[in-house]
Amino acid sequence: MITSSRREVKRGEPKVLLFGRWSFDDIEVKDPGLKNVLSLKPVFIPHSFGRHEHKRFGKTEVNIVERLVNQMMHFGKKDWKNTGRMGGKKHKAINIVRTTFEIIHLKTGRNPIEVLVRAVENAAPNEDTTRITYGGVVYHVSVDLSPSRRVDLALRHIAMGARDSAFSKPRSIEECLADEIVAAANNEVTSHAIKAKMEMERIAAASR
Repeated sequence: MITSSRREVKRGEPKVLLFGRWSFDDIEVKDPGLKNVLSLKPVFIPHSFGRHEHKRFGKTEVNIVERLVNQMMHFGKKDWKNTGRMGGKKHKAINIVRTTFEIIHLKTGRNPIEVLVRAVENAAPNEDTTRITYGGVVYHVSVDLSPSRRVDLALRHIAMGARDSAFSKPRSIEECLADEIVAAANNEVTSHAIKAKMEMERIAAASR
């Protein structure tokens, strides 16, 4: 499993840059719990054609940018997110993320891949609740989340925040996604993903 993009480039070998612009070099996952599940494998285009589909925990080897692209393929009405309107339109989702990264670079002056990694780290919840039945009574108890699910929830909440911001608004989905990622990377409470994380952990703390 490749957890870091640091590697030696042989003489004459072309450097792998995302979209031909963004480098994976020197990007480090600071959260120790996410180091093994947040892949920074260098790719030109974030499209693996679903090779991880039938491999257990295979999605942990999928580049983090492609996992964001996959989340952006779920698009629909405000209260019914998975209508299938974006189903299968991987190229359109890739173009959305490509434009989003350009906007992030203009806003922050930083490598947008690094900004996305920081956003995922900040938006990844640590606790959630589950239901158990004991004596015919249903109780909600706090449970720790696995590293893989932490990344899944962080990306899902970032994508949902962008969709809600762009729904029936004059702003484009690319602008909303860029603002959501930047806000989450700065750990701002205006971010939908950060608010969702805080709410999940608040409910979990009350259920201990």
